[in-house]
Amino acid sequence: MEETKEVVLITGCSNGGIGHELARAFASKNCFVVATARSLTSMSDFEDDPRFFLQELDVLSDQSVTRLLTNVLEKFGRIDILVNNAGVQCVGPLAEVPLYSIQHTFNTNVFGPLRLIQSVVPHMASRKKGKIVNVGSCIALAPGPWSGAYSASKAAVHSFTDTLRLELRPFGIDVITVVPGAVTSNIGNSAIANYSQMPEWKLYKKFEEAIRARAHFSQGPRSTPAEEFGKRTVNAVLKEKPPAWFSTGHFSTIAAIMYYLPLFIKDFILRKRMKC
Repeated sequence: MEETKEVVLITGCSNGGIGHELARAFASKNCFVVATARSLTSMSDFEDDPRFFLQELDVLSDQSVTRLLTNVLEKFGRIDILVNNAGVQCVGPLAEVPLYSIQHTFNTNVFGPLRLIQSVVPHMASRKKGKIVNVGSCIALAPGPWSGAYSASKAAVHSFTDTLRLELRPFGIDVITVVPGAVTSNIGNSAIANYSQMPEWKLYKKFEEAIRARAHFSQGPRSTPAEEFGKRTVNAVLKEKPPAWFSTGHFSTIAAIMYYLPLFIKDFILRKRMKC
């Protein structure tokens, strides 16, 4: 194996998602890409491309993560970059969303990345080299109604990434928070599929239309193409000194501004936009 090529492990690479485009972008930059998803068939277009090493992964399973790390280290001998991208949406009013749905959101979006990080860090620390990329969301900067579980899980990702950036610096490991804005992907369809499993709302029945619309909020006509997002992100991550925080995509600038607004102004804007 060519020692000059970076080995990049990416979670959540199913076709139609931003992880798939991140995998393509890293491969185009002369990297070996370990593309993972719960099903290999969801990455079938990578099958015959030698730049990709396809692996099944369930981020909720210790055994699945251990098996993945064993396979990758046996094949490549190292992991240079870990990209924690796998995640799920959860749409609905927090007062009525079943707790098991909120727990699943946090298990996938928060504990999944931490499971990968705790598995990969000893290897990177032994080499005094590595990069960990955690994919958050601009919704965590301006959380509004109807997606509280998701925005809270991504806020947790932002928070623990800030801690890791300081804790892992002595071991030569760079930690980067990637904060997408509205980027075209299959997340809207996935959100609706999950939403269809929700119980009928009691207090929020009259808000049904607004809640369903929230599932597709990031998939408007002005959303940033996933391919463009992937290229920009990979260019930033592969820098010798990568940024600690990288945000791009439609609404990303607006979300950053919203973060600093007084709460009464922020609440007014979100109530109007989300029809709450």
